Order: sequence, then C-alpha cells, then structure tokens
Amino acid sequence: MSVRTRRHLAGRALVPALLTVLTLVAQPAIGEALPPPPPNPSDDDLKSGQAHVDATATRVGQLANQVAQADAALLALQDQVEIRHEQANKALINQQVEDAAAAAATLAADNARAEADAAAAQITVAHRNLDQFAAASFRQGNMVGSVSAFLGSTSPKDLLARAELLDAVGGAQLHAVEDMRRARVDAANKDSQTRAALAAAQAAKQAAADAKTALEGAYRVAIDTEAAQSAQSKALQDHKADLERQLYEAQNAVVGLRGQRQRYEEWRAERDREAAAAAAAAAAERSTPATAGGSRLIAGGVQSVINRAMAELGVRYSWGGGNAQGPTIGVRDGGVADTYGDYRRVGFDCSGLIVYAFSRVLGYSLPHYTGYQYNAGRKVPLADKRPGDLLFWSTGGDIHHVALYIGGEQMIEAPYSGAAVHVTPVRYAEIMPYAVRLL
Repeated sequence: MSVRTRRHLAGRALVPALLTVLTLVAQPAIGEALPPPPPNPSDDDLKSGQAHVDATATRVGQLANQVAQADAALLALQDQVEIRHEQANKALINQQVEDAAAAAATLAADNARAEADAAAAQITVAHRNLDQFAAASFRQGNMVGSVSAFLGSTSPKDLLARAELLDAVGGAQLHAVEDMRRARVDAANKDSQTRAALAAAQAAKQAAADAKTALEGAYRVAIDTEAAQSAQSKALQDHKADLERQLYEAQNAVVGLRGQRQRYEEWRAERDREAAAAAAAAAAERSTPATAGGSRLIAGGVQSVINRAMAELGVRYSWGGGNAQGPTIGVRDGGVADTYGDYRRVGFDCSGLIVYAFSRVLGYSLPHYTGYQYNAGRKVPLADKRPGDLLFWSTGGDIHHVALYIGGEQMIEAPYSGAAVHVTPVRYAEIMPYAVRLL
C-alpha cells in the first residue's frame, strides 16, 4: 500500500467524526442552545487600543529622527578618527626622519671631536720640540745651534751641509707649528658647528616625539569618542527596534479586537439567519411535505461533496494538480511552485480540489480555473453562505483562490505551495462579496 493510499484512507477514517463536530457547530437543532457568542470588545477597548498604537507610532517616529541624527554624528566622528589617524601616521614618519638626522649629526660630532683631539695631540708634540729648541738657543745665544753644528764639522763640505740642515729644521718646525695651529682652529670650528647641528637635531627629534605623542593621544580620544557615539547609536537602534516591536504588537492587538468584533457581528447575524431559516424550514415542511425530500436530497449531495473534500486532508499542494479522479502531478509555473517541486509531486491546487469534490455529485468536471468556477453557479450574498458553497478571493479584480465552505465559519482548501489540504477559519480579507452555490 502506497504512502498516499494510507494517507487517503486515514483521511477518510477521520471524516465522519470531523463532520459530526462541524455539523453540530454549524447547524444547531431547533430548540437546542446556540453556541456561546465570541468575545465582543467594547468601543472603549477599540479606542484605547488605537490610541496606544498612535502614541507608540509617534514615539517610533521621534526615535527614528534621533537615530538619524546619531548616525550622522557617528559618520562625522568616523571622519575625525580617519583624520587623526593620518596625522598620527605623519608624526610617526617625521619622528623617524628626525631620528635619522640626529643619528647622523651625532656621528659627525663624534668624528669632528676625534679630529680635534688628534690635531691637539700633534700640536702638543710640536710645541714641546719647539720649546726645547728655543731653550737651547737661549742658553747658548741665538747662534747656538749654528755654532754647535759648525764645531762638530770635519770639513768645509760637512760644514755647509750642517748649515743647510739647520735652516731646514728651523723652518720645518715653524711651518709645522703654524699648520698645527691652523688645523686645531679648523677642527675646533668644525666641532662647534657639528655640536650646534647635533643640538638642533636633538631638539627636532624631541619636538617630533612630542608631536607624535600628542597626535596619538588625539587619535585615542577620537576613537573613544567614536566608540561612545557608536554605543549611543546602538542603544537608540535597540530602543527603536523594541518600540517597533511594541507597535507591531499593539497593531495586532487592535486588529485582533476588530476581528473579535467582526466575528461577534457575524455570529449574531448567523444566529439570526439560522433562527429564521429554521422557522421557515419548519413552516415549509408542515405546508409542503413533498419538497422536504428534495431538500434532503440536496443536503445529502452537499454532505457528499464535503465528505469527498475532507477525505483529502493532508494531501500536499501541487500547482495545477487535481482532476475528477483525484490528486495528480502538478505543472511548472516558472516561479514559486517550481522551487517546491510541484511539477514532480502529486497533489491538488485550490481549483483542482474543488473539481474533485464536486465531480461525483454533479456528474461532470468543473473547469480547472477559479475564474470560470466563480461563474459556474448561482451567486448568493456572502452573508447568506451555507455549507457546500464556494468562497473566492481576488486581488485587483483578478480571482486567484477558491475554498469550500463547510459551516461554522470554517472552510477546507488547498492553500499554497509547501502546504497541504486543511480546514481553517474563513479569511475575510480580499474575499469576494458573493459565494457560489452549485447545489
């Protein structure tokens, strides 16, 4: 036995009990107590609920403005953070440049100091030699060097050579001392300039470091400010979302109250119609017994239609599925139905279920299209609907859905892709003003 067959038989097994309950609810016997009325909210309840909706909506609007302002402030702060970040990056680069300049100046100062020290040492040696020469000259007269050299000579040639040597030594000593003094002055000047450059480099390095520290601090302040603004924006967003949820709940509450009022009015109208219909039926049965058989025949046909539809409870929806023999494989729609695989699954769509439900009683198949089914029978005001009538829905004047009314404000339908045949309360949004009666 297939899964569909088991489901089909199980559905049929549930039909008698379900129909018994629905019949008792929809058609109370004359003299029996009517079902209790649904809640009937007062006008004050409706006004209070609507006032709450309006007040909440106003608060949501005010919060929306605050959120927009907070978001704008957050964007401005984010711009400031980017600016501070770039300035901090620039300060870091400047500090690196000044660090390199200071390192070069330090190296140059060290080299100049070494050169000055070397020149000073050489000058010290030259001074010592010069002092020794001067002291000897002073002790033995201005010609001591020459006399000593001449007295030690062995020949006129040697004497001449010693005289030339004395001239050269004296001149070299004097030139060496002068050169050393000049070198010392140059080295001292260079050392002074280098020290000045080093001091300037160190000052620039310190200034760059101070600027970097200040800009990094400004960057951190900007980040902290942005974080605080972001938290404020999020808090406002959360508050707005909570108010929107409250608004949604308040709107639903008002819709629920209006729905209760509508259901109460429908119950009251149904009660009045049922009482009038029961009285008329009793009077008609007493006056024309022959017509009672025809009414019972129609009632039996309606019950057969309802039974046939109820036996398909739980069968899946398939767009384009269903005919006079039962559920069939659906067809492609190029859209939603295809995403649910209706074209490869057995089931009913809304009009296909109606075709199957009425086929045995009518002896022919209704057209498999809601628009044609709407014109297939007698139209009665929606307020006068009774079990076995067809209910239709439209959008913009185009009929797009049909269901079978089974009484007690309940209907059976094949709703949409992804769902299954089920019983549900009548939906009055976008419902057509007329029901269609085939029996």
